[in-house]
Amino acid sequence: MKLRLAGLQQDSIVDGPGIRFSIYVQGCPHHCAGCHNPETHDPLSGYEINVSELLEIIEQSSGIDGITISGGEPFEQAASLAALVFEVLKRELNLVIYSGFTFEELIQKSFADQNVRYLLQAGWLLIDGPFKVNEQDYNLPFRGSRNQRLVDLPRSLALNEAVEWSSEMNRAVKPPGRGSKTG
Repeated sequence: MKLRLAGLQQDSIVDGPGIRFSIYVQGCPHHCAGCHNPETHDPLSGYEINVSELLEIIEQSSGIDGITISGGEPFEQAASLAALVFEVLKRELNLVIYSGFTFEELIQKSFADQNVRYLLQAGWLLIDGPFKVNEQDYNLPFRGSRNQRLVDLPRSLALNEAVEWSSEMNRAVKPPGRGSKTG
């Protein structure tokens, strides 16, 4: 199984809590004005990599707390990412996902695509919603505009509504019920 990527960052501290291995997927249908990664929009650009190759690269990264999947739009490659995430979770790394779709839109998508559902269930934190240049705020943690939310995925799925990620969770790199490679 292959993924189309724009790039990788093996030690990011801005793409979620802790030290992240960030995967930037290629292809995005949102085309947000002022996007931070406009080079990721074209679904035919970037490069292909086998999921197994990417997993080997992740395993060689020491000291990471988890992986972040950003883009582009991760949910456009849900099947390949689900295969990767299945293996990553065995290594006790937590998962942060960025999406231009809202939590509610992703729930709707998950009814038709079990891979979308799996990614939501596997995730710890979702940063959702399109970037809106008129709501841009450089002081927000992990996001670019005020409309984007930090969604606590386990609690949101349990309650069937978006639950804001709490500041108390911000201090804990390890999500409840999962270990951390560094912790």
